[in-house]
Amino acid sequence: MNICHVVGARPNFMKAAPVLRALRSYAATEQFVVHTGQHYDFNMSDVFFQQLEMAPPDINLQVGSGSHAQQTAQIMSRFEPVVLERKPDLVLVYGDVNSTVAAALVCAKLGTKLGHVEAGLRSSDRSMPEEINRLLTDQLADLLFTPSVDGNINLAREGISEEKVHLVGNVMIDTVVRMLPAARQTIAADLPEHFALVTLHRPANVDVPEWLDEFIKALVVIGKQIPVLFPVHPRTRQQLLARGKSLASSHGILLMNPLPYLEFLGLQTRATVVVTDSGGIQEETTFLGVPCLTVRENTERPITVTTGTNLLVGRDPQKICAEVKRVLSGNVKRTGVPPLWDGHAAERIASVIKGKAAGTASTG
Repeated sequence: MNICHVVGARPNFMKAAPVLRALRSYAATEQFVVHTGQHYDFNMSDVFFQQLEMAPPDINLQVGSGSHAQQTAQIMSRFEPVVLERKPDLVLVYGDVNSTVAAALVCAKLGTKLGHVEAGLRSSDRSMPEEINRLLTDQLADLLFTPSVDGNINLAREGISEEKVHLVGNVMIDTVVRMLPAARQTIAADLPEHFALVTLHRPANVDVPEWLDEFIKALVVIGKQIPVLFPVHPRTRQQLLARGKSLASSHGILLMNPLPYLEFLGLQTRATVVVTDSGGIQEETTFLGVPCLTVRENTERPITVTTGTNLLVGRDPQKICAEVKRVLSGNVKRTGVPPLWDGHAAERIASVIKGKAAGTASTG
């Protein structure tokens, strides 16, 4: 069986790595990785791939940045020849980036089987480009691997056949479990005993200058209560500089360059509270049991709210400050880890794929 993995951004690699590893244990399985080049990440060094136990991509489409339409179109035009030449039996796509939906559309047009890892997540907010990517990819996929039961419910509501859907758990947690020991080794000895860890990168947040100003003011308030560690995303840094804001650390806020995955995971394990607009961090903090305040009005990962440590605070600076104060007072909600977030999701994905392949061979 020939399997193609399509990745477009760093989180995709961290989801694909355990699936690649799990599928290696099956005989007569060939695999290759296509990196669309949607995001170029300076932290994706040789060390990054070594830590994931993953070879660098076999093919890089080198698409680069652009509008959503331009990026999606370029990925499609460059990925189609790869499928025609390599003839994979199955293409696996991950998450909800433009690379995901672009590869899905190519597969649909060519009649190539498609599997979607992290299927069924919904924010019910179609103003988010990622939501459109999720909806379209799931309609086109032949195999849909869901991280939590809400994904199954969403797909059933959308009329997707139950036979296509497989609840396997969260493959991102597989990588967290595997890399936690190494991540803890990166923690600096002079790290504060208590600190708030902050990330902010979504255009809906950082591209609104007035709101970004208010968010920084909220961090100043928080910084008077607890040290704030803020690795600044390039997009956020650009917006702050455009506003004439100083990027010097002050007022209890330590501004940092973006961190490699291991180092950031290490900080998460020690954080008193995390303030973020990232989807993946909502999952990681839930698994780690760290309080998380998500600066969004909605989330495609509601299980992190209902079961985990996550709380939606919207774009309300006063609520952000109030909820940090609540956490510091020790008023933290009781939480748990969602079912199947156990580090073995990739093994379940591999088992489903091989089972389907065996079934096809026996009826062929």
